[in-house]
Amino acid sequence: MPELPEVEALADFLRQRLIGRAVDRVDIGAISVLKTYDPPPTALRGLTVTAVDRHGKFLDIDADGVHLVFHLARAGWLRWYDAAPAGLLKPGKSPTALRVRFTPKLDGDPIEGEDADAEPGFDLTEAGTQKRLAVYVVRDVDEVPGIARLGPDPLAQGFTRADLAQILAGHRQQIKGLLKDQSILAGVGNAYSDEILNVAKVSPFAISAKLDEEQVGRLFDAIQGTLNGAIATSTGKPAKDLKDAKRAGMRVHGRTGQACPECGDVVREVSFADSSLQYCATCQTGGKILADRRMSRLLK
Repeated sequence: MPELPEVEALADFLRQRLIGRAVDRVDIGAISVLKTYDPPPTALRGLTVTAVDRHGKFLDIDADGVHLVFHLARAGWLRWYDAAPAGLLKPGKSPTALRVRFTPKLDGDPIEGEDADAEPGFDLTEAGTQKRLAVYVVRDVDEVPGIARLGPDPLAQGFTRADLAQILAGHRQQIKGLLKDQSILAGVGNAYSDEILNVAKVSPFAISAKLDEEQVGRLFDAIQGTLNGAIATSTGKPAKDLKDAKRAGMRVHGRTGQACPECGDVVREVSFADSSLQYCATCQTGGKILADRRMSRLLK
């Protein structure tokens, strides 16, 4: 699932290529992906892109005050074309849920290697059977329920250690779940919560309200350092390379059985019904091996 760093990198990628272009056409390949009906997607045609922003894990393309907003969910992705396919998108015939074409840019310098006369665009695709990719066309981004519910962005200017401490003190829950809860903090998901907790040397099962001042400080620094570092690594990369860049940068997430980069102990896993977490017992739990619910049931 794309998280804050990848979505920020995608926003930067699109910002460089779309601002100043007009929307030529929007095709829907899967009607289920569209979560709004007023204004219709056709309302975007002819409007000029003025901004591309990120709200948590949501991407927002502002075209003269009409916003095309999308959330890539677990299996969605953006496929960029320097020259978009000219044919109409046929619903139900491919993993492509939405295609947007743009006019050639009339002013400013083209991107290096770009054909100034080509009509670029992108597809939103989704693999697998669980269709969670969501697209909204709205006049105000707060009309998107997921954006309206977002908690503070941990990388927003002015977000401080004291702000994080207040959030943690107000919630008595496992810190892993808190970091993933978009209504509490916006943008962090399963992968980066594992990374942040490993860097901070905090157990994923620690109760947020019980973290002491030193742990809160380490957690704040880990959030800032991990997310900003991932953004720095991702920024400037083509959209097609961002997934691989994310995987390559992981310390513990997705690395069960490998060595912790900090202490060399083996990275361990706790499995759940539809997800898992990874951690280092030496660095994060004082050597205690956390119970793996799925494996515990199998061994009974």
